[in-house]
Amino acid sequence: MVLGRLLLLLMALSPGTAGTKDCYFCEVTDSRYCPGTHMTCGEEEDCFTGFGVAPGVGAITNKGCVRVTSCGHEQPVSYMGVTYTLVTTCCVGNLCNTASRPTGVRMAGAATGLALGWLLLLQ
Repeated sequence: MVLGRLLLLLMALSPGTAGTKDCYFCEVTDSRYCPGTHMTCGEEEDCFTGFGVAPGVGAITNKGCVRVTSCGHEQPVSYMGVTYTLVTTCCVGNLCNTASRPTGVRMAGAATGLALGWLLLLQ
């Protein structure tokens, strides 16, 4: 019974809350293709994909690590002489920023962990 509760606790915790993780990094680009290279984030950081827009020009994107408190916030970014409004979309887990993720990825992972933990407790 104690083992089941420990598993529940471990699964309920977000995978991004402890330790470092690997994410993809790529510089700001106006290309749709941004494969990225591996980078290691700090303990207080999550992987992100950033999307930026500016009036009259195409969109930009980038990937990397960002402090958890900056997730979802707009910030100005200068690229090729144009100032874009960049929004970071964060995700939790190693290399999770390989492709765009829908909003709520963080919550979906936690809900799945809780459901699996409950199943283990009921056995």
